[in-house]
Amino acid sequence: MATHPIEVSPSDARYEALRRGFNQRWIATPDYVVVARSADDVVAAVAKFVGDPAQANRRITVRSGGHCYENFVSSGDVGVIVDVSQMNGVYFDPEMQAYCIEAGATNWHSTTQLYRATGLALPGGSCYSVGLGGHVSGGGYGLLSRQSGLTVDYLYAVEVVTVADGKQPRKTVARKDSADAALRDLWWAHTGGGGGNFGVITRYWFRDLPKPPAQVLARSVAWPWKDFLEHPELFKSLVRRYGQFFAYEQAGQLPAPLGSASYHDLFTLLKLTHMSSGKVGLTIQLDGTRNDSPARLAAFLAWITQDFKKADGTYHIEETPLDQAIGEHPAQGALFIPTLLPWLTATQSLNESGPNRCGKYKSAYMTKGFTEHQIDAIHRHLTDPDYSNPDALVQVDSYGGAINKVGAQDTAVPQRSSVLKLQYQAYWTWDTDADRNGVLDYRDAEKDSGIAAPHLRWIRNFYQDVYGPTGGVPAVVDPAFPATKDANTDGCYINYPDVDLLDVQRLNTSGQPWHQLYYKGGYERLQRAKKLWDPHNIFRHAQSVAVPATP
Repeated sequence: MATHPIEVSPSDARYEALRRGFNQRWIATPDYVVVARSADDVVAAVAKFVGDPAQANRRITVRSGGHCYENFVSSGDVGVIVDVSQMNGVYFDPEMQAYCIEAGATNWHSTTQLYRATGLALPGGSCYSVGLGGHVSGGGYGLLSRQSGLTVDYLYAVEVVTVADGKQPRKTVARKDSADAALRDLWWAHTGGGGGNFGVITRYWFRDLPKPPAQVLARSVAWPWKDFLEHPELFKSLVRRYGQFFAYEQAGQLPAPLGSASYHDLFTLLKLTHMSSGKVGLTIQLDGTRNDSPARLAAFLAWITQDFKKADGTYHIEETPLDQAIGEHPAQGALFIPTLLPWLTATQSLNESGPNRCGKYKSAYMTKGFTEHQIDAIHRHLTDPDYSNPDALVQVDSYGGAINKVGAQDTAVPQRSSVLKLQYQAYWTWDTDADRNGVLDYRDAEKDSGIAAPHLRWIRNFYQDVYGPTGGVPAVVDPAFPATKDANTDGCYINYPDVDLLDVQRLNTSGQPWHQLYYKGGYERLQRAKKLWDPHNIFRHAQSVAVPATP
């Protein structure tokens, strides 16, 4: 039986919840929100939007999990939001000979449904409530990625509701092996081109998915900031040696104390917090089915903290439990002792999105370890005495391994030589009743820009300082820009969007446009797909792929 899209209007009690996502900075005022339960619902919703003259200057946007970091989904110019979160099926499709995951499924839903039924897994992110619609289209990675690659490395096909003629939407299935080159371009555009560019994604199909290890060895530790404040050189040593480890490991040149064993199954998240947080944290996961994993875990930790140890065997820096939430992850105090857990259980222990709050984010790929300039800048801003926010940090994720075995042009994710991936984060809440109505809500931030100002200032200054030698951004090495000759950076991650990259007067003086930082040389192919599948630019946002100009 055919269904009709559910439309939630401003008079509906659900409207307040459905016009926003997790980031409370961005709240839209659409005419209505469509709750789609099928691809046909999406087709009907898009057809109504493009046929309504009143929407001519407004946008139609899509939400799966609601984690968009910028105002690409929720902003004042949005006329309609299509919510696909009800479309969350996970099943084997015999016709495609592939596993189908609908765009509204979350990381956690897809993980549990796939693994319990098949023993397979998509190497996706650790934040359970992120929707696959955006996560996969931007590249997608997680704790299995160094061992198994990115989510898009397994993408066989995608179903997208497109409107190539600007009038009549239709369901389009693009396969990796489609005979039509235009369809292959559309498939490729969804292997890292980002969401909100070409249409509404409704389904993905994946082939040859990996099996995660039956068990993983996990450990989380933390070090007190009070000790690092007494010994700043040891904080810098931690950052330096952490970066060096993954650079050496990728090059096959690990120092002798680390042995000759492979560490491609090792995934780590180093949380370098502002000193007001009280602790710096580290979470580690390895393949628990390997007999040498306890020894490798101990060797890794001993190597990156080598300088913490005094001559008498005691330590300058105390190792403590990670017993507090940091960033988007919960406290991990129970993992202070190395713990062997089933893979699914360990994944669940990390699965948290953090509270609903305002946030600003930035990113960077790194092809080598940190420079001394970068290390000094990181320390300088994390110990800034004029700023206090325990929810401000830069998270440094391990990268490389299997990710770097895929060619730079094989998918739309070109950063296939990076060894680290950084996410700068600053969170805050409405802590001032600016409109004096007795409650705190988004209206206070609208009335008083000073609520967000210190946090935006801090993260922008931090980022500009770290990448000062290359124009305030993690530039891509490019012969046309001599300043990048020796750069250890490789651009930015589209799933951590940052509109500051558009500000070429103040915040991005590298000479490299935002799309080069995200896509490097792949932007031209993305534009080709845009011209073929959305030439009327119906699907757009501040950093969407632009329709190329006609010669």
